[in-house]
Amino acid sequence: MDALDEQLITLLRHNGRMSISDIATATDSSRATVRVRLEKLEQAGEILGYTVILKADVVDQPVRGIMLIEIQGHVTDRVIKNLRGFAEVSAVHTTNGRWDLVVELGAATLSDFDSVLRRIRLIPGITGSETSLLLATPVSTRARL
Repeated sequence: MDALDEQLITLLRHNGRMSISDIATATDSSRATVRVRLEKLEQAGEILGYTVILKADVVDQPVRGIMLIEIQGHVTDRVIKNLRGFAEVSAVHTTNGRWDLVVELGAATLSDFDSVLRRIRLIPGITGSETSLLLATPVSTRARL
């Protein structure tokens, strides 16, 4: 993937309905070049599809946060398996550094959010956590597939 491909993807992430003509103008490329590049990105599986990001995709759970989790020993897979059982958990990421997992979660109320945090902290193998509330999402290029 070169600089032009990255420009194409960036433009489409911000406006998936952008016309090939507008993309060509924005990248100072020909329409034919843009069309061929997009087709290649699709065929290579780099672009899986085009979608709409709805407001509900970002704020369907009014109280959202990121939980950083420290795990004792070699029980990461077991902890991840337990986290799959929480409807409030939207994503689990492994990471390096002080924290072993980054968990994205949300709930309808602060009380519900507090409850899920308490339940997660009771999972065997979790030795520490830190949680930050997400206050606003001014930019998002991610939609649920």
